[in-house]
Amino acid sequence: MNSFGRIFSVHIFGESHGESVGIVIDGCPAGLVLSDADMLPDLERRKGGKQKGTTPRQEADYPLIKSGVFNGKTTGAPITIFFENNNIRSSDYEKQRSFPRPGHADMVAHQKYGGHEDYRGGGHFSARLTTGLVAAGAIAKKLMPGVSIHAAVTEIGGEADLDIGLQRAIDAKDSVGGIVECRVNGLPASLGEPFFDSAESIIAHIVFAIPAVKGIEFGSGFAASKMFGTEHNDAIENMEGRTRTNHAGGIVGGITNGNELIFRISIKPTASTPKEQNSLNWETGQTEDFSIKGRHDLCVALRAPVILEAATALALIDLMMMEQRVRRIV
Repeated sequence: MNSFGRIFSVHIFGESHGESVGIVIDGCPAGLVLSDADMLPDLERRKGGKQKGTTPRQEADYPLIKSGVFNGKTTGAPITIFFENNNIRSSDYEKQRSFPRPGHADMVAHQKYGGHEDYRGGGHFSARLTTGLVAAGAIAKKLMPGVSIHAAVTEIGGEADLDIGLQRAIDAKDSVGGIVECRVNGLPASLGEPFFDSAESIIAHIVFAIPAVKGIEFGSGFAASKMFGTEHNDAIENMEGRTRTNHAGGIVGGITNGNELIFRISIKPTASTPKEQNSLNWETGQTEDFSIKGRHDLCVALRAPVILEAATALALIDLMMMEQRVRRIV
């Protein structure tokens, strides 16, 4: 549904063009020093309009902490954070309502909710809701001071040179996808459980909640299918479990092995593209040519790194709490 996590859990709410979006965080230990300033750097990274190829829509994205913090410290009660939506242009979506947009949730949301869904800006399906995830991720990072999480775009449109990949989309007047890689250092060994709660399963679960994610691979990923076993196996060098190579990506048997955690995600091209398309007009029942208006990212992968870091932090802090590796602060 709209919740993730067993001990450190989050619950997202809101719609893209509603009054606000936000998040409720439960399970955060009492006594953590916390203010809005702790979340602002990551929230700033998530904003559009900061680089070529991102949406011109600008929101303040200021975290309004409504509960769970008193005298500058967490109380142990649920933390509720709101983000106001002010820079909206809902008329863009009303004009094109006749066409359920290909690649978007318009059609399936209409079928599932009987036409009662908020379709403006994608409603509850919008990546706007990742604002709350980024805020929660910043809090999770504070609870893991010895762990570093860093994600970066490594490809756009199949090009390692990001400017070239982006320019191809600009020249084609179309959108483009990309690859984002995440690296985590400082993780202890033993996080995760075999089979259904493997570390990969937990991470993949929340990663696929990020809109536009279509694939994930750990370590060598799909390239492992082309290797011999002796090539892929990571030789163990010492009693701490350090390995000579890291084809496994830091997870073996569903459990972290203390080596660097490495995984990559595939981000599809932005579904809202200015290029003319031919698809169903559900008012006429016929397929027709149309183009999507509004303010959209040319490549959503550009804004994904900080969201991926947040999702990773949320998965890892929950796994660490399950292992009782995060002590109570008071």
